Amino acid sequence: MRDVLEAVTAWRQAGREVALGTVTRVWGSAPRPLGSRMALSSAGEIAGSVSNGCVEGAVVEEAQGVLATGVPKSLAFGVSDETAWSVGLSCGGEIEVFVEKLGGELFEPLVAALTEDRLVVAVTVLSGGQVGRRLLAFPDGRRATDLASGPLADALEGLAVEALSGLVSKRVAVTTADGSCDALVEVLLPPPQLVLVGAAHVAIPLISLARVLGFRTVVVDPRRAFATPERFPHADRLLVEWPAEAFAGLNLHQATAVALLSHDLKLDVAALVALAGQPVRYLGALGSKKTHAKRVAAAREAGVAAEELARLHAPIGLDLGGRQPEEIALAALAEIVAVFHGREATT
Repeated sequence: MRDVLEAVTAWRQAGREVALGTVTRVWGSAPRPLGSRMALSSAGEIAGSVSNGCVEGAVVEEAQGVLATGVPKSLAFGVSDETAWSVGLSCGGEIEVFVEKLGGELFEPLVAALTEDRLVVAVTVLSGGQVGRRLLAFPDGRRATDLASGPLADALEGLAVEALSGLVSKRVAVTTADGSCDALVEVLLPPPQLVLVGAAHVAIPLISLARVLGFRTVVVDPRRAFATPERFPHADRLLVEWPAEAFAGLNLHQATAVALLSHDLKLDVAALVALAGQPVRYLGALGSKKTHAKRVAAAREAGVAAEELARLHAPIGLDLGGRQPEEIALAALAEIVAVFHGREATT
């Protein structure tokens, strides 16, 4: 959704109607993953993609009809082997695309969450008597919905709450006493963010690699001799502050990874204390097992709870065997990517 949000917002501000196509099911080697989107304005403008080009024309035709009638519809497409090769795949697949006309009272709170880089789970009904209706669930307990109240709405809200915890998008089939439907339960995370506590040498290549993967990067270190613009011209932010002060001005969200790289026990413990209760997706620390044992002991003495320390990946990174700063950076980022995708990161 984020990749088409700017265009959609501009079109709506200009008074144009907007249709949105969303990939809601994927079989085989389909060109684009679940949740990929393409938007079409009533003026014929297009943003985003549901197939890297191979079925876009058909979706545009159907979207024009949806704009005219306001009735959403699901479209199924097979991607042939020949077409799949043309979009960079070795074999074909199938996708289902849900096309809807944007509008209604739920669009604004959804846009606000995305604009403010906040987590939101959107549950969209794809079939049945309430097709096109949705529910929005936020981590603070707020809900917004145009679903009719009843067992089906309660079941979908339960799935949204589950997704807020597991952070996994999926398509589901739901059957209750008052109806059945297919629904897309979509976790819309903020853009990924990497916070590096400690302006160590390994932070330099780690920032470079993370930026390639689309992470916003922040370096936090109160030591002015290390945290200099000359060493970190490629970081998005450089905060010459202690962690508590720095974190207070950051949005530490569910798509945030934090790496402790300082080799300084005082700075590591200060960061762990300040991170207590924060919903970061990944927390890792550089150093040997002996160093980590000292870190854990000092953090416990400072009042950090055992469950907070249990989520700490240390020594940081997958065991790739490398010892150069660039190799350590690669290992750390590989572990972060694994955790972000729900894979078990094995050191």
